[in-house]
Amino acid sequence: MVQFRFLGILMAVAMRTKKPLDLHLAPWVWKQLCSMPLGGADLEEVDLLTYRNLQGILHLENSEITEDNFHVMIPLDSFMAHSADGRLVPVVPGGQNISLTFGNRTEYVERALEYRLHEMDSQVAAVREGMSTIIPLPLVSLLTAQQLEQLVCGLPEVSVEMLKKLVRYRDITESHQLICWLWQSLEEFTNEERVLFLRFVSGRSRLPSNLTDIPQKFQIIKVDRVRRSQPGDEFLFQL
Repeated sequence: MVQFRFLGILMAVAMRTKKPLDLHLAPWVWKQLCSMPLGGADLEEVDLLTYRNLQGILHLENSEITEDNFHVMIPLDSFMAHSADGRLVPVVPGGQNISLTFGNRTEYVERALEYRLHEMDSQVAAVREGMSTIIPLPLVSLLTAQQLEQLVCGLPEVSVEMLKKLVRYRDITESHQLICWLWQSLEEFTNEERVLFLRFVSGRSRLPSNLTDIPQKFQIIKVDRVRRSQPGDEFLFQL
């Protein structure tokens, strides 16, 4: 829990300093951090197999499963379900002693869904506690999940157009052939390669959602250097 609290501190620092973190969290985590309610669609987004299994138990109208063959067709006999880490756990207190039947299957699905959607509540609470040491939590609750993710993680895509807004030129113009070759090469890069370029010139792996939050641009400087064979132009990057 101490580590989750520290993660919340890091998230809040990223928001305050406009220096995004390269985090990859399930969409519903961002919703929970914003105190937004969760539903079946959220489980479906991250664990499609579990969601379909639960729906299969609930909706038997067009199947051949009846009350008589329910225990034969459904490989569960109690109020147990698999947690996010694969453990078989009771979805209600004493669930291992409650028989799953055709008649109470609706209650089982509701309890199983509720358990899966809220099994990480204590961890999310620890993250929010960490965030509260830097930023007011009521402000976080005003954001959507997508807005919070962008504030913490920035933009996952690094386009050439974005990079062009972050550069300034010294002793060289934007129309110079070397600069044209540079942008042409970056256009041919994959996003992962452009992220590496961004890290090389700025130390960042992500860009903030608002590029005006970057106070310092990287600089391209023209360097004249005479080689043994013939003179030529080169450029270097500088913050």
